[in-house]
Amino acid sequence: QVQLVESGGSLVQTGGSLKLSCTASVSISSIPIVDWYRQPVGKQRIFVARITADGTATVAYPFRGRFTISRDNARNAVVLQMNSLQPEDTAVYYCNVAPPSNWGRGTQVTVSS
Repeated sequence: QVQLVESGGSLVQTGGSLKLSCTASVSISSIPIVDWYRQPVGKQRIFVARITADGTATVAYPFRGRFTISRDNARNAVVLQMNSLQPEDTAVYYCNVAPPSNWGRGTQVTVSS
């Protein structure tokens, strides 16, 4: 079982930025697909971004121009860079393989209005 651990979430002000990390128990490059999702309290989980083993990155339309997914090989992590954060970005952010396996605890992002 591959373990993925999310980190980097915090409380930020509107317009601020956060860098979330998804760190793997194995080499992150050995995982064919790593996805980011988010789930606001009381709402459904939605897809945010994807990166493949060859580095192909995809960001869901609502987040293009603000969010970027990439690899940080030195930290064995997939990174979600989030800029121009808005209150509606408040959610628990999760990473997972594709198709999704077990969900971890995620990391809480709270954007103050």
